[in-house]
Amino acid sequence: MPFACGCILPIVIIWLIVRQKMNETNARTQIALAAIEKNPDMDIEDVLKKISTKGKLLKEKLLTKLLWGCLTTLLGLGLIGFGIFLGENQLGGTDDPITSICFGLISLGVGIAFLINYGVGKKMLAKEIEAEEKRVAMQE
Repeated sequence: MPFACGCILPIVIIWLIVRQKMNETNARTQIALAAIEKNPDMDIEDVLKKISTKGKLLKEKLLTKLLWGCLTTLLGLGLIGFGIFLGENQLGGTDDPITSICFGLISLGVGIAFLINYGVGKKMLAKEIEAEEKRVAMQE
């Protein structure tokens, strides 16, 4: 079971993500080819811009980091609290509280790293975010 969770599961997840991106690319290619077949005089760049996926704005990326930072920090605190509860009540033997606390500390560290990344990114990218918001407002 640990082998399946540690080795096979990540490989399957990566394979599914790559397959999804390949399917999206193939679908966009088929749409572009169909548009070109119907109207060969069409501007290809314009068609590709319309069917291409829009990237996330800087502000959206920062808010995603804030979200993941909060989630993993709370998960870490919960696991640490659960480990302390197991240890206090003598439940689960001697290994379960330590395992829970270790995973909680790892999750807490990752969450704090996300929150620090959000804070530093927000400070450093403030001008770029403002310019990007103006550019998006102009396009609408």
